[in-house]
Amino acid sequence: MDERDGLAVTIGKNIMRLRKLANMTQLELAEKFNYSDKSVSKWEQGYSIPDLKVLIQLAEFFSVSVDDIIKEHAETPVMPKKTRALRHLIITSLSVGVCWLVAVVCFVLIGIIAPGLDFAWLAFLYGVPASAIVVLVFSSIWGYKWIRIVSLSVLIWTVLACIYLTVYAAVGPYATLWLVFIIGVPLQVLALFFFVWWKRTPDVNEK
Repeated sequence: MDERDGLAVTIGKNIMRLRKLANMTQLELAEKFNYSDKSVSKWEQGYSIPDLKVLIQLAEFFSVSVDDIIKEHAETPVMPKKTRALRHLIITSLSVGVCWLVAVVCFVLIGIIAPGLDFAWLAFLYGVPASAIVVLVFSSIWGYKWIRIVSLSVLIWTVLACIYLTVYAAVGPYATLWLVFIIGVPLQVLALFFFVWWKRTPDVNEK
């Protein structure tokens, strides 16, 4: 009598698929989680199911969600970790490139329409927070925690720099204008608290 159930078989197939994509043996995978290769073999054959904690650890290790392990996959395979990371890098880089293309176009248009304007160069400065927003969005979607923290920090301080330099260029030196940067201190603390201390759920791409 076959003691396997449908869920166990599905999980086993997915663990085997992910393991092979990572070019690992059952023994290598078992050693990563302090199990025996016999345990991994039973998982893959559908005779036992890893507990929830191990499923979460497996998802983190293979850079997938738990759903990718417990659900059936008919046609769409999970890309290898390096391939997926390279694809994310290319998409993000192209999107950031679009931000800088827009900045260049704005600079050129300002030069054509108002050639005497001295602060057309601010178009490039605004390209920095725009790029940070793009990186923040994609890193949030794909779960790159530390890139998300860095991009949010860059966004906070470059937005304040944009405000400072725009006002400076428009009205000239202003004695207390530098105080605008004080706003960044609590914003930075809140950002770090949110991403480092408060949000403790592990990211799928962190390992």
